[in-house]
Amino acid sequence: MAQAARSAKPSTGKLDIRPISGALGAEVLGVDLAQDLSDDIIAEIRNALLDHLVIFFRDQDITPEHHLAFAKRFGDTVEYPLVKGVEGFPEIMLVVKHEHEKVNFGGLWHSDTTYLEKPPMGSILVARELPPYGGDTLFANMYMAYDTLSDSLKNMLAPLKGVSVSNRPRVQETRQERMADSAKVKPETVLTAVHPIVRTHPETGRKALYVNGAHTIRFDGMTEAESAPLLEYLFEHQTRPEFTCRFRWEPGSIAFWDNRATQHNPINDYHGFKRVMHRITIAGETPE
Repeated sequence: MAQAARSAKPSTGKLDIRPISGALGAEVLGVDLAQDLSDDIIAEIRNALLDHLVIFFRDQDITPEHHLAFAKRFGDTVEYPLVKGVEGFPEIMLVVKHEHEKVNFGGLWHSDTTYLEKPPMGSILVARELPPYGGDTLFANMYMAYDTLSDSLKNMLAPLKGVSVSNRPRVQETRQERMADSAKVKPETVLTAVHPIVRTHPETGRKALYVNGAHTIRFDGMTEAESAPLLEYLFEHQTRPEFTCRFRWEPGSIAFWDNRATQHNPINDYHGFKRVMHRITIAGETPE
């Protein structure tokens, strides 16, 4: 079964890169993200991201300024379209669940903002305040999700495009609290984009399944009812346990994922506690 390249041993470069699962994910040791990193180190981090799809850093002490500077080494940063950013840092989105809230922001499997013409290349999420337990994040490998489909289904999906919207009810519920206190747009605003069901990664050339249960509502040219049976199958298939890894957050933890070839799901299992994260997204390209 084809899958993303996995490093069996620590990196032979300047960084220590350690895979955390058989599907995707690696911890990157030996780097301080508060420092002005060399181009060689940035290139090694980028290669780790392409190889492992999501990379994790531990024991980091970075300010919003450091966070933004690090993100800009990988491309232009973009603001989240629906909710205001942190005061003074509009590109930094506050991902928070307060003690009294029952629903967590983005608490379902998804790729970020696929309802945009140019969804982000990736996101960098920094832990700011964590519950005493819970709040882990799951990630899934969309190369593997595509590679494990039958040849007949691959051929069926090849010409299809999916319609993504920003107002699917299941995701609207997860952002309801933040839209109430920090919305950038009117509640009735709907963002829509059409993208290939199977996209080719612009850097690796690999094919990835590019639908998600949060935003993909139907196939282009079909009704929602006609699209639902196959889409529901794909949504279930792409998050099979063997395609995933699970990251346990600790103070000083950072996750950097490739939004073009992964999905993620923050687990909502810490009711009564506060969880605060800062997220920056990096500009991407129109999927092909």
